[in-house]
Amino acid sequence: MRALVQRVSEGSVTIESEKFNAEIGKGFVLLLGIRSTDTVDDVAFVADKCCNLRIFEDEHEKMNLSIKDVDGEILIVSQFTLYGDAQKGNRPSFTDAAKPEIAIPLYEKFVERMKHNLGEVKIKTGIFGAMMKVKILNDGPVTIMIESKMK
Repeated sequence: MRALVQRVSEGSVTIESEKFNAEIGKGFVLLLGIRSTDTVDDVAFVADKCCNLRIFEDEHEKMNLSIKDVDGEILIVSQFTLYGDAQKGNRPSFTDAAKPEIAIPLYEKFVERMKHNLGEVKIKTGIFGAMMKVKILNDGPVTIMIESKMK
């Protein structure tokens, strides 16, 4: 499982066909990729790591505060393209990305774990599998990749 965590001043996701919009202020836009071999253990590891990741500045301008410490919000967006492999040729292969029957339940468990860790009101999401317009106002910029399994 991969989470690309971007520290943001604000972020939003819009799905025009669904008349859907979700937005956050200060916090993270978290792009989540799920691999075909991921399990609930991966969900717990990545969700807990993201909730405790200290990438907000303290009073000494050191990255020392977590999302909890700054009372931030998180926008979670499913992103199978995080498992795109472009090593061969110019068209990425997505064979490592989980199929929906595996990915959807793990995505839902990830969202549940994040809500458990931070509170339901702090977590917003896109819609799994939908074509979304994502706006990210990266703060820093600060972007960190969290992975549950290293190759």
